[in-house]
Amino acid sequence: MQRLSGLDASFLYLETRSQLMHVTGLVEVDPSTMQGGYSFAKVRAEMERRVAAIPAFRRKLDNSVFNIDHPVWIEDEDFDIQRHVHRVAVPAPGGAGEVADLCGHLAGQTLDRGKPLWELWIIEGLADGRVCAMLRMHHASTDGVTSAEMLAQMCTLTPDPPDLDEAKIRESAGPSSRAVIAATGAVNYFVQRPLAMAKLLPRTLGVPVGWLRRAQHDSAMPAPFRAPRTRFNGPITPHRSIALSQLSLDDVKRVKNRFGVKINDVVLSMVGGALRTYLLEHDELPDKPLVGMVPVSVHDADESDLVVNGTNKVTGMFTQLPTDVEDPVTRLEQQAEFSRTSKEHHAEIDANILRSWAQFAPGSTLSAAMKVYGDRKWALAHPPIFNVLVSNVAGPDYPLYFLGSRVTAVYPLGPIFHGLGLNITVFSADGHLNIGILACTDQTPDAWAIANAFDDQLKQLLTACD
Repeated sequence: MQRLSGLDASFLYLETRSQLMHVTGLVEVDPSTMQGGYSFAKVRAEMERRVAAIPAFRRKLDNSVFNIDHPVWIEDEDFDIQRHVHRVAVPAPGGAGEVADLCGHLAGQTLDRGKPLWELWIIEGLADGRVCAMLRMHHASTDGVTSAEMLAQMCTLTPDPPDLDEAKIRESAGPSSRAVIAATGAVNYFVQRPLAMAKLLPRTLGVPVGWLRRAQHDSAMPAPFRAPRTRFNGPITPHRSIALSQLSLDDVKRVKNRFGVKINDVVLSMVGGALRTYLLEHDELPDKPLVGMVPVSVHDADESDLVVNGTNKVTGMFTQLPTDVEDPVTRLEQQAEFSRTSKEHHAEIDANILRSWAQFAPGSTLSAAMKVYGDRKWALAHPPIFNVLVSNVAGPDYPLYFLGSRVTAVYPLGPIFHGLGLNITVFSADGHLNIGILACTDQTPDAWAIANAFDDQLKQLLTACD
C-alpha cells in the first residue's frame, strides 16, 4: 500500500457535492486511422490492455476507522474495465456546443471512491465523423504534469498498438492491511508530524516578511485576498459550463517574437483581454486588474525533507491580469512585466512549502469545514483570494494517436472552487493552442462568450504585429 501525501489527500477532504475535485481531459480524434476501422469494443479492449501498464489506473483508496493519518492507495484486485470505460452519443447536430453540454453534465458528477478514481467516456455522434474521449481523474491521483504523462501512455506516434512496459505491469500498490494503516498512521501523526512542524515554522516565518519587503518596492506578486470581486467569486453549485477554443500556435509564437515576450505572457494577456471583453459586455468590469493564480509544477525541484512524496507536486503563483488596459499591445507589455515580477518573487519562496504544510491537513475536520463553508456561502463574506485559475501546459509539438486514432485536439479542464468559479487551462500540442474553460453554470452560463473572445484577442495582437 502507498500512503497519500497531505496535498494529494487534501483534494479528497476539500471535495463536496458542489466542489468536485477531478481534472478532465477532452481528446478529439479522427477514428479513420484506427486499424481495421473504428469500433467502441476495440477502443475498450485496447484501453484494458494499456491499463495493465498504468499502475495509477489500477489503484483505489483504502482506510481504517483507527487511522489518524491520510488514506492509502491499494491495488484493486477486482478491477473491471467496464466500470471505467463508457460509451455515449451527442444529440444532433453533433457540434462543439452539444459536445460541451454533454461534457459539462459529466463534469458535474462525482467519481465513485469504491473503485480507481478515473473514468473514460467515448463520445460518438459528432457531425464530422470524429470521436471525442473524455477522461476524468480525481485530483488526488494526478496533477497537470502527471495527467499529461498518463495521456502520453495512451498515445503513440503511430496508429499501431505499442508494446507494454513489463516493469509497469509488475508494479503494484499492494494489498490492504487495516492494522498496518492504523499503526503507521499513528507513527506519522505522533512522531513525524511534531518534528516536521518544528522544522517548518522557522522556514515559513520568512515568507510574509519577504512579501512585505518586496511590497514596499512594488516588486511583490499580488497578495491573497486582494483581488476585486467578480461574478466568478461566489459560492458554486454542481452545475458546470464548458467552452473550448483552438488557436494556431504559430500565430501565438509570431506575437511572442514580435514583442519580445514569452508564450505564457501572450496566453495570460489573452486571458486578461477575454475576461475584460466578457465583463464589459455584462457591465461588470472592476476598476483595478483581476488577479490570476497560475499553478507551477515543482516536479523538478529538490524534495524537501518535510514532504512525503506524492502525485501532486505543484505550488501556485499569483499575478495581476491587466484587465483595466484597453490597448492589446500595452496590455501584453504590462502582462510581461507583471509576470516577471511574480516569477522573481515566487522564486524566493520555497517551492515545497505548500506541500509541507499540506501534510498537516486534518481530514474529517477539513471536510466538515468545507461543507459548512459552501452551505453557508461564506465565499461572499471575505475578499476573493484571486479571480481566475490559469494553467498553461506544454505538450508535444508533433502528431499523436490516441488508442489508434489521430489526435486533432486536446482540451484540459481543471476544477473550480467555492469563491473561485472559473478555470482556464491551455494545452499546446501539434501546432495548436487548445483552450479549455470550465465554470459554474449558475455564475457563468455563457462560457462560450469567453472562449470566442480568445480568437478576437489573438487577431488584435496579430494586427498589431503588422
